[in-house]
Amino acid sequence: MNGHCFLQGLACLLFSILSRAQGSRQLRLVDGDSPCAGRVEILDQASWGTICDDGWDLNDARVVCRQLGCGKALEATVSSSFGAGSGPIWLGNVKCTGKESHVWRCPSWGWGKHYCDHSEDAGVICSGFVRLAGGDGPCSGRVEVHSGEAWTPVSDGNFTLPTAQVICAELGCGKAVSVLGQLPFRESNGRVWAEEFRCEGEEPELRVCPRVPCPGGTCHHSGAVQVACSVYTDIRLMKNGSSQCEGQVEMNISGRWRVLCASHWSLANANVVCRQLGCGVAISTPNGAEGSDQLWKARFHCSGTESFLWKCPVTALGVPDCSHGNTASVICSGNQTQVLSQCNDSVSEPAGFATSEESAPYCSDSRQLRLVDGGGPCAGRVEILAQGSWGTICDDGWDLDDARVVCRQLGCGEALNATGSAHFGAGSGPIWLDDLNCAGNESQVWRCPSRGWGQHDCRHKEDAGVICSEFLALRMVSEDQQCAGWLEVFYNGTWGSVCRSPMDDVTVSIICSQLGCGDSGTLSSSVALREGSRPRWVDLIQCRKTDTSLWQCPSDPWKYSSCSSKEEAYISCAGRRPKSCPTAAPCTDREKLRLRGGDSECSGRVEVWHSGSWGTVCDDSWSLAEAEVVCQQLGCGQALEALRAATFGPGNGSIWLDEVRCGGRESSLWDCAAEPWGQSDCKHEEDAGVRCSGVRTLPTTTAGTRTTSNPLPGVFSLPGVLCLILGALLFLVLVILVTQLLRWRAERRDLSSHEDALAEAVYEELDDFVTRKEGLLSSPGFLSDDSVIKLPYYTRDGEEYSDYRSAPDQRTDVPAENYDDAEEVLVPGAPPASQRSEEKVFPEENGARSPQKGSSLNFSREVADLGEGEESPWLLQGKKGDPGYDDVELSALGTPLVTFP
Repeated sequence: MNGHCFLQGLACLLFSILSRAQGSRQLRLVDGDSPCAGRVEILDQASWGTICDDGWDLNDARVVCRQLGCGKALEATVSSSFGAGSGPIWLGNVKCTGKESHVWRCPSWGWGKHYCDHSEDAGVICSGFVRLAGGDGPCSGRVEVHSGEAWTPVSDGNFTLPTAQVICAELGCGKAVSVLGQLPFRESNGRVWAEEFRCEGEEPELRVCPRVPCPGGTCHHSGAVQVACSVYTDIRLMKNGSSQCEGQVEMNISGRWRVLCASHWSLANANVVCRQLGCGVAISTPNGAEGSDQLWKARFHCSGTESFLWKCPVTALGVPDCSHGNTASVICSGNQTQVLSQCNDSVSEPAGFATSEESAPYCSDSRQLRLVDGGGPCAGRVEILAQGSWGTICDDGWDLDDARVVCRQLGCGEALNATGSAHFGAGSGPIWLDDLNCAGNESQVWRCPSRGWGQHDCRHKEDAGVICSEFLALRMVSEDQQCAGWLEVFYNGTWGSVCRSPMDDVTVSIICSQLGCGDSGTLSSSVALREGSRPRWVDLIQCRKTDTSLWQCPSDPWKYSSCSSKEEAYISCAGRRPKSCPTAAPCTDREKLRLRGGDSECSGRVEVWHSGSWGTVCDDSWSLAEAEVVCQQLGCGQALEALRAATFGPGNGSIWLDEVRCGGRESSLWDCAAEPWGQSDCKHEEDAGVRCSGVRTLPTTTAGTRTTSNPLPGVFSLPGVLCLILGALLFLVLVILVTQLLRWRAERRDLSSHEDALAEAVYEELDDFVTRKEGLLSSPGFLSDDSVIKLPYYTRDGEEYSDYRSAPDQRTDVPAENYDDAEEVLVPGAPPASQRSEEKVFPEENGARSPQKGSSLNFSREVADLGEGEESPWLLQGKKGDPGYDDVELSALGTPLVTFP
């Protein structure tokens, strides 16, 4: 019993010693860019040691991140990715399940046992305990903390500025410049972090700040809290070593006071400084006389209405070094409540006269200037703020001299282009200036000669715009990839490449985010050299976390050849994917044309692909001929309507085509005559559209077969219905005509058979008649007075003559053998025999018939010309008294007689 108790006591002692030893161990991450990323190190026996990467995976990293309160494990790194450590290697072949509370509780080879060196040190990257989400970048947005399972928003209840300062410092985002509440919670269930943070502002991380549980587990709040951090924080005006309402402008940048450069410093910037300091309004911006070696060269582009200088757009990329002594200075009115006399808006400077900003009048000119809808602060539609309203400038007389004044006033360099006809879209509100006639050296655009303030005869379709040399744009160039390629920047009116040294992950991440290609990427160095020559504009780009775009990143000044062709940057972003047509080449014309905004894929606003982007077509000269080409090119059947005035809604981007003129038979819209690409005097309210019949066909496949799709459902047109009706009517007419033709042919065949029978009977009668006449002449007593009957007949003059005919009883002729009696055949149109026997024979008009002795046969010359529907003059009549022979009597009105002597 005593031995058993002794063993239990010994086990308890060993367990307590082991627990005490494990409890003294500590964990940290080293050499990462945040407290929640780096090489994993463990403190034991007063020595910091590492972990071997044999078997190291994400389950092991989860235990480390949870143990440190660093949120979710993002990556388990190996091969000393954060550098090689020193000292002992405490663990090897770690096999965590991911559920352990401490990494040293995971299965392994044993404490201090390994087969590694420090080139195999393990590391982790955790999401961190806190983040700012939903903002312009990692340094602004909604405050969220990681519970170990998910991100949870923090309420705005009792949230303090010192807590925000700790968050900004932990994230490497400078200092907190804004704390706002009442932001609606993202989660539908309204879940919120159940603790309040009570930071003092000096803590290195939020997770070490004191916390107070919310009463009842529920924090009082009106929404989530959001924080904005910036490297540009405090501002002051220094003169003779003291801060007041005039002097040189100094700003606290990343914890250091820096003097701002006077290059591109404007009165709008000065107004923001005076307002931020509570010093009224800016009176002037004289050049500073004091020298300084700590000049900050970044350029601010304020509109003048911002409440803080850090809210203004900033450009640092490519900005040249500031010359010694060229410091920015401001003279403020000195009192926030002081009221200065209002500047005369209606007075313009005469041409050729310019007032420098140093000698600006001591009056309150609240007018401000900005460029809108141009993709940056140095390009767009010109707008002026006056009397509480933003208005535009009419393009009458607008030229490069006017644009120079605008670009210089905004600190945007030289004017590259003075655009008209609402090139950047139509504005709204008043039109403040018209018929502007700047000399080019005026200090403000409203000081140029003009028609007068607010006087104009324009509409917003004539709004003026400018493109300045400081206008910047970014793109990636690749033949077959999206979100991967050679990085190019547009500067001074020309695209040029970017040098890759010394781009880090932060810089690449900002570039990818700005291009909409994900939040991370890699810099490729294994690609082949790029062909061709182009500017290589900028080098030594070093972005900070607080930068939200590449334009804010400091770099070397702009230079045409900043590096060699071997150093051009090629970037692959996380959103990399193969290009699809029309962004990939080659593409057909059909794939570079589309319809948008309609009720089917065969109706809508016409859009074309050119120079890497979709744009619209202006409706100037737009007619059914152009619409027909579009419909045929898209395989959408016939054009029904050519629509104008943005019927399907205004588009965006460029207006690529204007004054398009087609004949209607072109195979592609590209074959039609038009203004040069991109040259237009239209706005998007004039976008052209079409409505096609909707019979969509697909192009021939590579196998040579053509596939078609059914007509789009629900697409009916009046011309289509009319075509169907007319087609049906034409078909019926054709059937009727064919039927009539067949009947006519059948009747003609019947008539032909009747004529053949008639002719045969006539000829048989003639033969028999000649035979009987010969017999009659040879008989005795022929032509004696007793053997004939005297018949009267008439001449033209009405004289009566006598004729003789044999008496019937004296006839000696008999029908020939096999002679068929001719029956009465009624020819269509001929009168019946009973009527014809009573008819008189009238003489012909061309002369009297000669009296002839003997029988006569009236023979018509029109027998052979009988046609359909004609009345025949023939009648065949048989004698009833003679059963063996049918006498044929032929007569015709108005026809010559054929007589036999």
